[in-house]
Amino acid sequence: MTDRRVISTASAPPAPCEYGPSAGGFVFTAGQVGLVPGSSSLPEGIEAQTRQALENVRAIVEAAGSSLGRVVKTTVFLANMDDFAAMNAVYESFFVTEPPARSTVQVARLPLGALVEIEAVALL
Repeated sequence: MTDRRVISTASAPPAPCEYGPSAGGFVFTAGQVGLVPGSSSLPEGIEAQTRQALENVRAIVEAAGSSLGRVVKTTVFLANMDDFAAMNAVYESFFVTEPPARSTVQVARLPLGALVEIEAVALL
């Protein structure tokens, strides 16, 4: 059994709690909104926020020693399900072959008024 290890990186926005632990051969990310590292604002629009959220997820899984190609499950939270097609077009550009299993749900509200939040589970 692999020990639990907390992941942190300056390549993703600071988290109010840990980004996610790695344990048992997996890394589990906390949900990531499209906050640009070093900034306190979100980019405009669902495409830009999805792209940045996935860049933040990438930074965390890479800091843990994994990669987007080893992501096995994601959960996408949308403020508006009408944004699904636009979010999905960006999402597909990050997971071109063998995409991970994914759940997508609409939620009432996301941190900072974000349009999208994404969390992931990746193999180490």
